[in-house]
Amino acid sequence: MTLVNALEFVAQTDPGMIRSHNEDAIFADAELGLAILADGMGGYNAGEVASGLATMRLAEDMGRIIASPVAQSTGISDPSVAESHLVNEIKAANLAIYNAAQCCSQYAGMGTTLALTWFYNNRMSVAHVGDSRVYRLRGDRFEQLSRDHSLLQEQLDNGIITAEQARYAENRNLVTRALGVDPVVEVEVHDYDLHSGDIVLLCSDGLTDMVEDDDIAITLQTLGSNLVLAADHLVHLANSAGGRDNISVILVKVVGDFGSPKGWWQRLLCQLK
Repeated sequence: MTLVNALEFVAQTDPGMIRSHNEDAIFADAELGLAILADGMGGYNAGEVASGLATMRLAEDMGRIIASPVAQSTGISDPSVAESHLVNEIKAANLAIYNAAQCCSQYAGMGTTLALTWFYNNRMSVAHVGDSRVYRLRGDRFEQLSRDHSLLQEQLDNGIITAEQARYAENRNLVTRALGVDPVVEVEVHDYDLHSGDIVLLCSDGLTDMVEDDDIAITLQTLGSNLVLAADHLVHLANSAGGRDNISVILVKVVGDFGSPKGWWQRLLCQLK
């Protein structure tokens, strides 16, 4: 079964109730098996530039790798190979954003978080930087797969504050890693197996700061058969709670087994048969 038939993708982004513009950027392509979400930061719309650069560059570079003759002939089956590609391309995107910030004064200090999922051979590689998150719903189990790179998470890990205190902390949006801030960035990548019926969620903190994980899980459990409706409802919940930030969600549902995506030349051969 091809990726297009095996994976259902839905993506939605919303400025929220307070912000005048949207600094989130998203990309989702079932043929490539690729989903990218970036939440920009920086004044004078620079965050919008950073997130846009990240998603555009990574979509182009990863798309080129996935569709390359070598990848298509051998397939991507080794998670370590997938991790190497992701780390290399994300570091290149980081340097491009950093250089753009150094060259243009209006973009000084810009950066962006990143959450990226690459689906191949019934597996998923998850790469992330910052506090945009990736979750997986499998049956009744809703699990956060990414771990926030944030000051708040470090305080939780060190026992400085409790989970209850973290819900109301003022520094909850201070990230410890972001693309474009420094010339080199540390990328966290992990690999996961996927089962038919799994739902993967990528989201910006505009959702998770406003909506509890339990409510997100209930939404996916009850509306998971209609991803468009589920995405709409998640955005509605965040806006109803105040919508203090931009809200972006990408939902991916596994509906069957899948292998590595075909390149354009293989898709053409299939059409000609």
